[in-house]
Amino acid sequence: MSTANPRRGYLLGIAAYTAWGLFPLYFKMLQAIPAIEIIVHRVLWSALFGALLLTVWKHPGWWRELRENPRRLGVLAVSGSLIACNWLVYVWAVNNGRMIEASLGYYINPLVNVLLGLLLLGERLRPLQWVALGLAALGVAQQVWQLGSLPWVSLVLALTFGFYGLIRKQAPVAALPGLVVETWMLLPLALLWLILGPSGVSTQASFWTTADAFWLALAGLITLFPLICFNSATRHLPFTSLAFLQYLSPTLVLLLAVVVYGEHFDPVRLLSFACIWLGLLVYSVDIWRGLRRARAAS
Repeated sequence: MSTANPRRGYLLGIAAYTAWGLFPLYFKMLQAIPAIEIIVHRVLWSALFGALLLTVWKHPGWWRELRENPRRLGVLAVSGSLIACNWLVYVWAVNNGRMIEASLGYYINPLVNVLLGLLLLGERLRPLQWVALGLAALGVAQQVWQLGSLPWVSLVLALTFGFYGLIRKQAPVAALPGLVVETWMLLPLALLWLILGPSGVSTQASFWTTADAFWLALAGLITLFPLICFNSATRHLPFTSLAFLQYLSPTLVLLLAVVVYGEHFDPVRLLSFACIWLGLLVYSVDIWRGLRRARAAS
């Protein structure tokens, strides 16, 4: 962090989370295309543009490290499957009027990370973290009780992204090479779907003369742009500082859902969100107190 530029770091972090928060605007333009087909092309174009980008944005030694540690390839195969599942559910939710549930999932995600650390990594939770988890559980339970069903979109998004981050820790590969290898390992499945799967919209020759073809091909760049910004931001900011910016993305999704696309935000959901927001406030206070203690100790 000796050459860190905090101002640049915050600008890059805000750019990354703003882009992720505005993703629904992009996917809504492709609403006529099934979610699974959008993900297939997201894999294809991300693999292509990512490979081209790796020739420009050098990451010396990343391929040699993977060859010398083949276990990491297996880890990336699992993490790639998780992120593909996350993408699929997210795109489906956006294009089926479930954006509020999607935003709830990404609000829950930081608290899911804390829970996974407790259950799988043996981490000990501080008192405020227990309170934050309890409030999140209360918010989900309240929605189940009032609506009579689990908010499965929220839980799938939070759990797949939480496990994705946890598994990626087991394969210390830089963000861009990691994503490129993940998409490469998903390529056979994507190509099989195009060749052997049901007749898709994009498999028709006439489709590639339409505006939708351009937007579908743009999926690779749209996927990579926020990742590049985020990866650069981590070089200028402590990870704990970025943790406060991550609420920007689900907030934008929620605002788009209610203000732009008219999804119904009833009192039941508001109460559930209020519990989650309060839990995140407690979690943020705990992070802030930890930062103050660390600075005082140094």
